[in-house]
Amino acid sequence: MAERARTAASAARYGFTDTRADGQLRAAGWWDAAGPVDGVADVLAALSRAADPDLALRGLDRIREADEDAWPGLDQTLRENRTFRGRLLAVLGTSTALSDFLAAHPGEWRCLADNRCTVPDQFTERLLDRLRDGEGSYLTGLAAEQALRAAYRGLLLGIAATDLGHLVEPGLDHPPFKDVASQLTVLAEAALTAGLAVAETEVGATTEGSLAVIAMGKTGGRELNYVSDVDVIFVGAGDLAVATRLASTMMRVVGNACFEVDAALRPEGKSGALVRTLEGHTAYYQKWAKTWEFQALLKARPVAGDAELGRQYAEMVAPMVWSAADRDNFVTEVQQMRRRVERHLPEEHRERELKLGRGGLRDVEFAVQLLQLVHGRVDPELHSPSTLEALGALGDGGYVGRKDAAEMADSYEFLRTIEHRLQLRQLRRTHLFPEFTDTDELRILARACGIRAVRGRSQGETLLAEFRRHAQGVRRLHQKLFYRPLLQSVANVPTEALRLTTKQAASRLAALGYAAPEGALQHIKALTAGVSRRAAIQQALLPVLLDLLADTPDPDGGLLSYRKVSEALEDTPWYLRVLRDEGTVVERLAFLLGTSRLVPDLLVRAPEVLQLLGDPARLTGRDPADVAKSLRATVRRQPGINAAVAAARSLRRHELLRVASADLLGLLEVPAVCAALSSVWVAVLQGALAAAYRQRQAELGQTPATVAVIAMGRLGGAELGYGSDADVLFVCEPADGVSDADAVRFASSVAETVRKMLGAPSSDPALVVDADLRPEGRSGALVRTLESYRAYYARWGEAWEAQALLRARFVAGDDDLGERFIRMIDPFRYPEGGLDATNAREIRRIKARVETERMPRGADPTRHTKLGRGGLADVEWTVQLLQLQHAHEVPGLRTTSTLDGLTALAEAGLAPAESAESLREAWLLATRVRNAGMLVRGKAVDQVPSSGRDLAAVARVFGYSPDDDPGEFLDLYRRVTRRAHAVVEELFYDN
Repeated sequence: MAERARTAASAARYGFTDTRADGQLRAAGWWDAAGPVDGVADVLAALSRAADPDLALRGLDRIREADEDAWPGLDQTLRENRTFRGRLLAVLGTSTALSDFLAAHPGEWRCLADNRCTVPDQFTERLLDRLRDGEGSYLTGLAAEQALRAAYRGLLLGIAATDLGHLVEPGLDHPPFKDVASQLTVLAEAALTAGLAVAETEVGATTEGSLAVIAMGKTGGRELNYVSDVDVIFVGAGDLAVATRLASTMMRVVGNACFEVDAALRPEGKSGALVRTLEGHTAYYQKWAKTWEFQALLKARPVAGDAELGRQYAEMVAPMVWSAADRDNFVTEVQQMRRRVERHLPEEHRERELKLGRGGLRDVEFAVQLLQLVHGRVDPELHSPSTLEALGALGDGGYVGRKDAAEMADSYEFLRTIEHRLQLRQLRRTHLFPEFTDTDELRILARACGIRAVRGRSQGETLLAEFRRHAQGVRRLHQKLFYRPLLQSVANVPTEALRLTTKQAASRLAALGYAAPEGALQHIKALTAGVSRRAAIQQALLPVLLDLLADTPDPDGGLLSYRKVSEALEDTPWYLRVLRDEGTVVERLAFLLGTSRLVPDLLVRAPEVLQLLGDPARLTGRDPADVAKSLRATVRRQPGINAAVAAARSLRRHELLRVASADLLGLLEVPAVCAALSSVWVAVLQGALAAAYRQRQAELGQTPATVAVIAMGRLGGAELGYGSDADVLFVCEPADGVSDADAVRFASSVAETVRKMLGAPSSDPALVVDADLRPEGRSGALVRTLESYRAYYARWGEAWEAQALLRARFVAGDDDLGERFIRMIDPFRYPEGGLDATNAREIRRIKARVETERMPRGADPTRHTKLGRGGLADVEWTVQLLQLQHAHEVPGLRTTSTLDGLTALAEAGLAPAESAESLREAWLLATRVRNAGMLVRGKAVDQVPSSGRDLAAVARVFGYSPDDDPGEFLDLYRRVTRRAHAVVEELFYDN
């Protein structure tokens, strides 16, 4: 036992952990009781450098057992031939499948002693030789498949051995990744040719003049994996039935022997004919082909069968491929396809998927192919089917920054190398990185990739860190790869070879979805002109912004707005720094600028809000009461009324932009938006009223009256939108010894000052103080005393005025007077015994008249948010009628809030819960649509847009993606309001 423990400890020095290693080493003649025998130090050292030393030793042991007589020769070659040793042990330590092959085919190891297996020009002939019988004819059926399988695996062994040998024997030649991929491709082409030879024998016909095989995908790009489906398209001539038999037979032979031959990229896919004529392909591509098919055809290349027929096919498709970018929605369709691929990826695999995940191989390939298709129309240097060659050409031609091209190529090779090593393990098609917690698999994979431990990290930890770094880098470069070339063209790149023509830049912008690319080009030139630090940062920012803006409803308007904002804030020191350093700010700013016409105007005059975009908590976390308190305090400190109103306007602008930004980004619910807008409006009123009051006091040297402001309408209900006026009543009370007339005169001057100052023309949304709901309307006095209001409502008040008072709420001025006014009107708005039948009919009649007279001519009642069916008026009039009828006995109905009123109606059993919910849903929807319309168009609107960019923008505000049909949102609005209107018909008219 002690001796075995010492032996195991000694073996562990060479990386062996398997308890069977001792016996295997002894059986090989490399170990005795004292440890390693003479002459095997180099072999053991090489084994210790294998990806998995235990696996490599087991493989050797299996080869020895399979051919004991050949072992002495193999042993001697291992000891003496460094190249052979590195190749064989590297393969055995990496691939169980190739170990199985060597154990099952004694003697195949001999080809690793020289270069017989790695001469691509000989691949085809070597496969064909293995397929010939003793008389020189080709084998058929199962015999052909078995022979082809063995020959193919033998050549694959040689490629893998050459690829991996340097890992075990440092100093051996290390072929670049592209050479390995090219050899694998040549081998696949040889297998297709060999399969056709068998098919010709079985079918009794020749491919000459009848069948050409066109490689697609990685085969067409000469960048095949160790284990890949080989995508092909078949072109036939003459008797298509014969050509089809040849093609299907070849697919069977090669599929059973080497790899799956996939013809699903053919016209009409798997449902289409396997073989078509050249004319049939031409007709299909001209009339029916989709964008993705031209993207796939970029890699089309004839590889087997009739060479002339293949050449004709390639010449036919090339002009179609290099004009595909002219198609409508070309870039959009490519981007949609990439997003669909990501969406269909299982969540648990997204971080580990090498091929389809974010920052994976597809990110590189899609970006490169899109740039090729856009610019390859005028630059034949980009016509390579190889991803790496095309990426190099894009860098050399200035379409991609050379550093970016090199970084992406490096990451692409890294990810492909990982993919190769994973596939070699069992020769199975896989693209899934090991579990991040599987330390053993990570260690073996890292060794197979030649990754060493660094900075205190293990090999597995280093591999994982590198994988994440490359994936993040690929994703970042993928997102900007469309746009950096454009910037190099328009931003005075010093080397002429790196410049794009104006026409090319405009074409790129058009492909990205900009409707006026020439105008967009001028904006970019203006932003990046000169050699200042500002221009340099803009050059770095614009690739991302162009990408993000291209995903918004109005890319052109968004870019114009960005230029205006940038020019207005060019002297603001932190502006570009925030955009450069905080990616979230850039993303959100692009969405806001490309969606809203109101936000850019506000941002120019309230730039400080930009700094909040990166922090949702700061953007949404301000309590309306705190905002109002701060605004009042700031206004109170101003020296005069002009300064006070200017400060109030400034703070309102800041708050309006903050709320609008949070609203557009989906960070605030409708009630919170309404409450915030109402609160800031109230604070502005309070500040302006206090300033006007102080001014009039100073002018008169006395205080003739106290004044209170009563909010009405949406302001009273705390339900203001972005374009809402402030409906108010002004009430006053004379001071001791002052007549009512003098008090009213004083209070009126204060009220007029407030209205005039707040309503003065401004580039901000208007601050209209509307007092039209006062007794006698516009013809009545602007201000009345409390007793005058009492007398009027008692003697002359009508049903609609009682209805209007349901939303009355004291908001500014003298607290005691305001509270007494509210107590005074309660008997009128909550009448004892409820609303009588006559007045109820009057309210219904007025509503019908309002809808008839105020609905704009030609307006669609199914889209009008205020007066339309199921819109705001429908819901609010219904709630208010029921309040007038029942609030005297249901305290919960004594509220100015529509939503609170709906809740109280349901709780009191005055409306079914589902009916109240339908009304609530419609009210919230109509309110948000109205707000969104104001934000999108920059002016108040009452109708849901019927189509076009405005509808798309409103739909985006509601969370619809760029891929969704905005008409679906319009259908949703009509469906919700239709249900609400049915409830209104029941509760308002039939109740």
